[in-house]
Amino acid sequence: MTEVTRLFDFPYYQLKHKPTSNALVTKYNGKWEPTSTQEYIDKSNAMSRALLRLGVQKNDKIAVISTTNRTEWNIMDIGILQLGAQNIPIYPTISAEDYEYVLNHSESTYCFVSDEVVLEKVRKVQANTKIKEVYSFDHIEGCKHYSELLELGEDHSNQPEVELRKDAVKSTDLATIIYTSGTTGKPKGVMLSHWNITSNALDSSPRVPLKEGETRVLSFLPICHIFERLLIYVYQYAGTSIYFAEGIDKIGENAKEIKPNLMSVVPRLLEKVFDKIMLKGDDLSGIKRSLFYWAVSLGERWEPYGANGAWYEFQLKIADKLIFSKWREALGGELGTMVSGSAALQPRLARIFGAAKMRVMEGYGLTETSPVISVGLYRDNMYKVGTVGKVIDNVDVKIADDGEVLIKGPNVMMGYYKDPDKTAEVMTGDYFHTGDKGEVDADGFLRITGRKKEMFKTSGGKYVIPPLLENDMKQSLFIEQIMVVGEGEKMPAALIQPNFDFIRDWIDLKQNNVGKTDVEIANSEIVINRIQQEVDKYNKHFGKWEQIKRFELTPDAWSIEGGHLTPTMKMKRSIIKDIYQDLYDKIYRV
Repeated sequence: MTEVTRLFDFPYYQLKHKPTSNALVTKYNGKWEPTSTQEYIDKSNAMSRALLRLGVQKNDKIAVISTTNRTEWNIMDIGILQLGAQNIPIYPTISAEDYEYVLNHSESTYCFVSDEVVLEKVRKVQANTKIKEVYSFDHIEGCKHYSELLELGEDHSNQPEVELRKDAVKSTDLATIIYTSGTTGKPKGVMLSHWNITSNALDSSPRVPLKEGETRVLSFLPICHIFERLLIYVYQYAGTSIYFAEGIDKIGENAKEIKPNLMSVVPRLLEKVFDKIMLKGDDLSGIKRSLFYWAVSLGERWEPYGANGAWYEFQLKIADKLIFSKWREALGGELGTMVSGSAALQPRLARIFGAAKMRVMEGYGLTETSPVISVGLYRDNMYKVGTVGKVIDNVDVKIADDGEVLIKGPNVMMGYYKDPDKTAEVMTGDYFHTGDKGEVDADGFLRITGRKKEMFKTSGGKYVIPPLLENDMKQSLFIEQIMVVGEGEKMPAALIQPNFDFIRDWIDLKQNNVGKTDVEIANSEIVINRIQQEVDKYNKHFGKWEQIKRFELTPDAWSIEGGHLTPTMKMKRSIIKDIYQDLYDKIYRV
């Protein structure tokens, strides 16, 4: 049996095999402050001792809400779990009403918050919940600081009880409830056991190219989501130094400071990074501009493992020296791998970043599968553009007759909390129904072709798979977001959120007589005609029955706060349609 069977075993495994002085590193007041493996464990035990003194019992629920990833979150995680209690991570960006729902549904008794913004939302609803006390990681007037508990835990006299609690935790026990950011209705609480996540971390580890004790990782995707959280355990298992970014807006700056070798990303982030790179290219002139676009064009044709031949590879070396090396330098100069999840990655981006020696390993999974089902790995020929890699060990994938991807393995959830009916709806025996459609090719690579529920039929009886069109159209620098509509209608159409920032720069460059507010851009005939050119260009990739015949531009940006997107940046399709019902009616009813 492996030494690691429960989530809190990971830091102890690291201490025994690969201790490091930089296990967890967070920036405070402009300075990176490391926590060693030993300190990490010592503080986690102090937190456990303090929680015992607060009366925390086995199976109590403790909520943790943090705007950014940080050392304190991980100390809380281990401190909670080794008592047999459960860590309830909550997305910081959801509304106070959603906080109230999750806190009540989970019956959380204590809550830990990162900052004043989160605290304010919790305070609005605290009286309606069972929360006894709130502690903050930042020093906030009127709120107890989490260091008070570390001080309470300085007395080691109840450590024997902590050890007894740890020994009593079984690998099959519930570890966490993660509330999925559903695109419809109230979030569901996904129950994951210690072994659900631990087995997934161990089975995923061989697919993450980490040099034990050497690799530096930059962590910034929300740790409340299972994707980043799983990776944190993988990093700990490998003895990696984990640096927590100050925020999404500071990624470039932080990367230059710490020079990461690896980081996880979501496609939307890569799209934004690429947009900024292209904007800089547009500012160039003469030979520099020509070289820039030649390199990008070369990157768009990139194939792994030198498949394009010697002449292409020779040109790529020149492009790398002149152009791509500067891209890498902007992210610290040593970033070789990015692991991408949560949504489909445009193959074009996979090729361009691959050509720039920042290879994007696309993975696939769901919260309900802890999450990893498959992931690419450049080594050992386990990478293919346009796929989500090969299925990891100990996980079984079956493609149902209707094309749905079904999953069986130790990573499949215990069920939805307090909802056996919904649990039964997604299980057939040991197989979990993902709701995604996919196929496994002759080489064993899994390809996701769309969401079962997102596919629709036009009034003419033709099937349309929106994500295929949307992912293609989003390659356009003019299109920030796009939602294909048309269920039961005579033709497919689209609601499009223009890339307002890019278009403002484009207006300056072309000296177009166009207003620069979001509303003016969305109503500009010049902009509409330019986006029509983009739609026409990408429509050619699809059959006539599925091509977008009409579109309307939305006069505002789609956001989590606006209700358009989930915290993982997935579109809430029914809500977006409701918000822009007037534009939908303009397409089909006028």
